[in-house]
Amino acid sequence: MRVLVTNDDGVGAPGLAALTRALVVWAEDSATAGGPQHEIVVVAPSSNYSGAGAAVGSVTDRTAIPYRRATVEGAEGVEAYGLDASPALSVIAGALGAVGPRPDLVLSGINHGVNVGRSVLHSGTVGAALTASQLGISALAVSLRVAPGPEPWESAADLAVALIPLLVAAPVRTVLNLNVPALPLSQIHGLRWARVSGAGLIKAASGAGAWDAPSTEEMEGPAAAEAARSFMDGSPAEQGEIVLTVGSPFPRPGDQDLVDSTEDAALVARGFAALTALRGPGADEDPDLLGLLDGELGAALAPFSFPG
Repeated sequence: MRVLVTNDDGVGAPGLAALTRALVVWAEDSATAGGPQHEIVVVAPSSNYSGAGAAVGSVTDRTAIPYRRATVEGAEGVEAYGLDASPALSVIAGALGAVGPRPDLVLSGINHGVNVGRSVLHSGTVGAALTASQLGISALAVSLRVAPGPEPWESAADLAVALIPLLVAAPVRTVLNLNVPALPLSQIHGLRWARVSGAGLIKAASGAGAWDAPSTEEMEGPAAAEAARSFMDGSPAEQGEIVLTVGSPFPRPGDQDLVDSTEDAALVARGFAALTALRGPGADEDPDLLGLLDGELGAALAPFSFPG
C-alpha cells in the first residue's frame, strides 16, 4: 500500500514525525516478514493550519502551490513535501498525482490537542481525512490530548498503526477519528467506539458583562494562553474586538455525565482512546425530513413562475 501522511500543525511538527516513524517500522516489519511492500509519502502544510477544517482557499485565484522538500525527524528516508497549502489542499494535491501514484490510505496527524465535539467540524486534521474520503480514499485522523509535560506521541502513533487493518477492511471512503489521552500506552484504559459530543473549545463570544476566566487546567491547545482576556461592556461599537471565551471540551471531574457517557470527550477524560466513524458531506435522505420539506416547498415557490 501507499500511505499519504498529512497534518494541520505543519510538516515539521513532532506529531507528524512520530506517526511517520511508526509507519516506517510497520512497513519494515511487513517487508521483513515477507508481507506486502508498503510505501510512505508525507504531503503536509509548510506552516500551521490548525482550525482550517476542509478549506482549500481560492484555487481559481492561485492555481500554483509553492512547495519545498522536507525532512521528517527520525524518518529521513521518507519522501516528504511541505506545501504552502491547507491540509485539505495538500491531500488533494497528493491524491491527484502531484508527488507520485495515488495513495491507498491517508493518515492525518498526530494533532497537538484532541479533536472532539464541535472541533470535528473545524479541525484541519479531520478536514484532511474527510477530503480524502471525497476522493475515494479511506482515512484516519489522529489527535493526542495536550499534556503538561512531554507528550506521549508514541501512544497515539502505535494505536493509529494498529488500526490500519481495520481501515483496510472497511469500505472505501471510510473515515475514522481517533482521540488519545496523554498517557503512556500501558496506562490507557482501552479503546472505545465514541459518539461526537456537543462540546467545543469556544464557550462564549463577549457581549455585555464579564466572564470568569477558566483555569489553565481546563484549557486545551497552544492558543489557550491567549484566551484569558477579561471582558467587553455594552453593545458592539463601530469597531473593536470580539473576545472569545475559550475553555475545555471535557466534562468537569465529578460530572455525572462523565461516568457512563460514550461521547468522545468524556471517554478521553476517563483515560480511554476514543474512536469515531465519521461521514463526510452528502445529501440527507431521511424520508421524514424530506416529506416535511416537500410539504412546504410548494408554498415557498408560489411567488415564482417556472416554465414547465
